[in-house]
Amino acid sequence: MKAMSQVSPSPALTRPDGSALRVLVVDDEQMLTDLLSMALRMEGWDVRAASSGFEALQSARDFEPDALVLDIMMPDLDGMAVLQRLRHSGNDVPVLFLTAKDAVADRVAGLTAGGDDYVTKPFSLEEVVARLRGLMRRAGTATAGEGEPILRVGDLTLNEDSHEVIRGDIEIELTATEFELLRYLMRNQRRVVSKAQILDRVWNYDFGGR
Repeated sequence: MKAMSQVSPSPALTRPDGSALRVLVVDDEQMLTDLLSMALRMEGWDVRAASSGFEALQSARDFEPDALVLDIMMPDLDGMAVLQRLRHSGNDVPVLFLTAKDAVADRVAGLTAGGDDYVTKPFSLEEVVARLRGLMRRAGTATAGEGEPILRVGDLTLNEDSHEVIRGDIEIELTATEFELLRYLMRNQRRVVSKAQILDRVWNYDFGGR
């Protein structure tokens, strides 16, 4: 009798006291913040959204988030300025920059300014969630209920934090998109997922190709 493949889902992340993690999403695109907020709430996290730099600073003071998703290009106070003011006030919340800029110089500038990670638009919702999980785990603001962030199907193993994929004893090298596609399919083993679902969760929120 053939053994049924099992998936070990990502362990739920919470604050050390067991309460829900708090994430502040800052972007002036309403559709983007709505989609991101929905995806993060599915992780069991408490999410608040802001549409401007000044609103982000106020929300950071009132909400006290465990992680911040911060757009760089905003109409009033850009993400770099928001981050500088946060760091100057002593707030060391982990920051994931979210921006349309993809030049190496822009990435370096964001990380040098005190950002912790960088994702360019268009983006994968799965990737943003995974990066936030990694940021909060490394910062010590999040703890997992049990086990390691490992997915297993048969002899195929995927580590969501280190991005290592192993089949049997052989390590498999994947591109970023291949990794996200494999992760999504492993997390939905024995489920039928539509083309629209795959495009939305693996490619990006406004994918326009075929």
